[in-house]
Amino acid sequence: MKVILLQDVYKHGVTGEIIDVADGFARNYLIPTGRALQATKGAIKSHQRLLQQVEARRAQYEKRVNEVARLIDGTELLFERRAAATGKLFGSVTTQEMADELMRVTGIDINRRRITVQGIREVGHHVVPVRLGTEITPVLNVIVLREGELADFLAKRKAAEEASAASAETTEASAE
Repeated sequence: MKVILLQDVYKHGVTGEIIDVADGFARNYLIPTGRALQATKGAIKSHQRLLQQVEARRAQYEKRVNEVARLIDGTELLFERRAAATGKLFGSVTTQEMADELMRVTGIDINRRRITVQGIREVGHHVVPVRLGTEITPVLNVIVLREGELADFLAKRKAAEEASAASAETTEASAE
């Protein structure tokens, strides 16, 4: 008997597939439990329309996910933690903390399970890939600093930006 699967059935198929199974299996298990529907001509036509709608929604969802991936790609997250002289943290920066900080910085909420590292346990700069989208794999730039070094880090960065802006202005002036 041909049936249209309404749910994934182990070793038989996935949702939406039209498969051929034994009559008793279809009548006694698949159809009564709501896991399948008998594949009549009318059911197949409605199934095709449903598949088209699902594909359109999937494409729209994929487009949205890729837009979010482009937005978070290269985002910098700063963490300040207690650390030993060797640079090892007394704890770690967890994926949940990274997701929370990303939410605070960008306003984009992602599931912590999409972040691919287990947890960061060392001071320094870490590139953390995020499983999101199919066009690009966004990365987060996570910087972990020792306690008390955040103000110095931000001051050095600001001074470097100002110096590069000043050198760019002098380069433009000399070019003219």
